[in-house]
Amino acid sequence: MRILFPPNPIKTPALFNSILRLRFNSLRSHCFNSMAIPPPKSAMASAVDNEVGLARRFWIKFHRESVFAMYTPFSLSLASGNLKIETFRHYIAQDVHFLKAFAHAYELAEECADDDDAKVAISLLRNDVREELKMHDSFVKEWGLHGAKKAAINSAAEKYIDFLLATASGKVEGVKGPGKLATPFEKTKVAAYTLGAMTPCMRLYAFLGKEFKALLDPNEGSHPYKKWIDNYSSESFQASAAQTEELLDKLSVSLTGEELDIIEKLYHQAMKLEIEFFSAQSLVQPTIVPLIKEHNPAKDHLMIFSDFDLTCTVVDSSAILAEIAIVTAPKSDQHQSENQIARMSSADLRNTWGLLSRQYTEEYEQCIESFVPTEKVLFDYKNLHKALEKLSDFEKKANNRVTKSGVLKGLNIEDIKRAGERLILQDGCINFFQKIVKSENLNANVHVLSYCWCGDLIRSAFSSGDLHELNVHANEFTFEESISTGDIVKKVESPIDKVQSFKDILKNCCDDRKNLTVYIGDSVGDILCLLEADIGIVIGSSSSLRRVGTQFGVSFVPLFPGLVKKQKEFIEGRSSNWKGLTGILYTASSWAEIHAFILGY
Repeated sequence: MRILFPPNPIKTPALFNSILRLRFNSLRSHCFNSMAIPPPKSAMASAVDNEVGLARRFWIKFHRESVFAMYTPFSLSLASGNLKIETFRHYIAQDVHFLKAFAHAYELAEECADDDDAKVAISLLRNDVREELKMHDSFVKEWGLHGAKKAAINSAAEKYIDFLLATASGKVEGVKGPGKLATPFEKTKVAAYTLGAMTPCMRLYAFLGKEFKALLDPNEGSHPYKKWIDNYSSESFQASAAQTEELLDKLSVSLTGEELDIIEKLYHQAMKLEIEFFSAQSLVQPTIVPLIKEHNPAKDHLMIFSDFDLTCTVVDSSAILAEIAIVTAPKSDQHQSENQIARMSSADLRNTWGLLSRQYTEEYEQCIESFVPTEKVLFDYKNLHKALEKLSDFEKKANNRVTKSGVLKGLNIEDIKRAGERLILQDGCINFFQKIVKSENLNANVHVLSYCWCGDLIRSAFSSGDLHELNVHANEFTFEESISTGDIVKKVESPIDKVQSFKDILKNCCDDRKNLTVYIGDSVGDILCLLEADIGIVIGSSSSLRRVGTQFGVSFVPLFPGLVKKQKEFIEGRSSNWKGLTGILYTASSWAEIHAFILGY
């Protein structure tokens, strides 16, 4: 249980408009900051516009998708230094085709630009592409990649090139055909569209260069692709990427909102085509990504376990149930029928919830302090398990206080389901689970393990994404004629309960396939399951989880650097050998990272 009062996470229709009105004024800024309730689009857009330029705004919006390029087998192998030279030769061949098209697109954009400064800037960027082509020539000479430049173009590179040159030629919806651009404004618009289709490529390469550069180990000797990494992480290339973005901003100043929307679509399409380009690089070696690459449905069983509150959701479910209780409670002067379950007034409920929340927060911190060692110890799962028994006792006492208080009485099951259906989940969460359960090539299932008091809320949240196949393991409300009695059927209340459920699910797997388990969680309540799983992935930034784990010898490793290290150690002909209870947990910043690692693009 985590009794919290963050901003309301329920979308606006029907009954829940009253919740928004009740809390909007006092929590307006807090809501907007957390993005649980988005502000009006125009207000949000103008606020962002004042802070960052167009290109930067697009990168922020689509940045999470960039991890799909980083997590491709090609990128991971290149970053780890064990990419086979045959694959790099093929990549250079494709990139040469692409860079020539890139230079031509700059040339067409320069012809369309009306401003002399813009023309000069585009010309300089075109020269940068020529320098990049010279670098590719040096690869050919140094590594004997002769013939690479003459190789046939693959479909992914061709697709991006066709898109880029079509855009640069003015073949964009709402733009006159080539040769019919009569006014300087029409030509400038095409130049802006062209930069919109080029900028994500520049920013993506700059991003990958810096990410890979940070992973170079000076103690490991020469990295075979250090020259490639040095080029794209260099100050000069970073400057070129920034100049491309600045130029896009400048060329877009006079465009209408509708025209800016077109640029956004072009930017997003270019990003997706660039990811496809990286994904299409054919490898002649085994890699550890995507995780399902080695999956054989006849022999293997992929089991995905996930927490719910703050792992899948924007806010904790206790806050949602509290809001429903308060908004639907009778006012103090309102008569209650003798046939109804007796309820507190809305004012009394709010006060009681506030007291419960403060008490929980204070005592939770005290409980953590009571069992966390003052000095770090070596990882020992049994010691950690025993220490967490104190937290388990605390969680059960807190739940007992909630049920005895009566705050959960009188909630209508239909209100709970509607709240679940309108619940905002973390970006990418639903899509990941949909890809898992809908795939015909996977023998996989998903289990959600949660402290949530009401499993119906969880099932409703996922049903809105047509995810009826998920197995939900949580506590349940008891109802009398669709009205909650205030009691909870307690199934999962603590870290000990969670890990026992995890073990029971594995024990009850009735087939003889090999299980590969992944657990995704965000809090101390998940730590035992995270460690038991073959792969434990922490999402979010819970300070208490980091503190407890670190003091008990658990290592938190960022996911991509961890995969680079594992790829370096990967021996051809062997399995990737994931196993639990190593004391290592991987950290991810988004569901996109998890998706890219497990499923690929």
